[in-house]
Amino acid sequence: MKLEFLQRKFWAATRQDLDCFVIDNNGFILISKRSHETGRFLGEVDGAVMTQLLSMGVFSQVTMYDYQAMCKPSSHHHSAAQPLVSPISAFLTATRWLLQELVLFLLESSVWGSWYDRGAEAKSVFHHSHKQKKQDQLQPCDTEYPVFVYQPAIREANGIIECGPCQKVFVVQQIPNSNLLLLVTDPTCDCSIFPPVLQEATEVKYNASVKCDRMRSQKPRRRPDSCHAFHPEENAQDCGGASDTSASLPLLLLPLCVWGLLPHLLR
Repeated sequence: MKLEFLQRKFWAATRQDLDCFVIDNNGFILISKRSHETGRFLGEVDGAVMTQLLSMGVFSQVTMYDYQAMCKPSSHHHSAAQPLVSPISAFLTATRWLLQELVLFLLESSVWGSWYDRGAEAKSVFHHSHKQKKQDQLQPCDTEYPVFVYQPAIREANGIIECGPCQKVFVVQQIPNSNLLLLVTDPTCDCSIFPPVLQEATEVKYNASVKCDRMRSQKPRRRPDSCHAFHPEENAQDCGGASDTSASLPLLLLPLCVWGLLPHLLR
């Protein structure tokens, strides 16, 4: 579809005081009248419309898993007792604490003279980096998050959303020969009573037996069920053809002639 056609659609909708979006098959906004909405998920911008599209079957929710995620460690302890610490670990902890206190003492002492201000600045940087290091401690984990996929069997749909004192009307239509959808909504009705539809990842908690089985098992990549080596609307004769390219003899002889005639012309 040509860009001019999309622009005419958007200009016509703008003159009618409507909100228009071009979204992809996963619900992310590609074109909007407000530039800050581009690239965001439709459920974050308009939770009411996304909720209605899910209930109508235009989009379906699929749960995806991330097996290489990083999560914050849980601060919950099952017991109030302190864990057992080996003597070597206790000695290293005490040594590290003494070194930190020594560095802070040198930074605060007057031995540095005129460098006291620099010492105070270094102290603040040290405290900030030490605090940041504690906050940034992450551990490997598995997470799950929702993904929304467009169902191509529904090419066009419309509906009315009851938003308390008003009604919000919307129309969605598939753009031919693409994975895009044109969504037109009525911005005059406030549907903030509907919560946004988010794609937040949550950590998957396993029990001990499942966790051990997952660590033992390997997950090979699954091959696709079929090969997609061509497209019915693509002409294979238009592709390639580089092997049929032949060298031009006059172009090859031209540099030799110029190189041979150049000394005679410069005399």
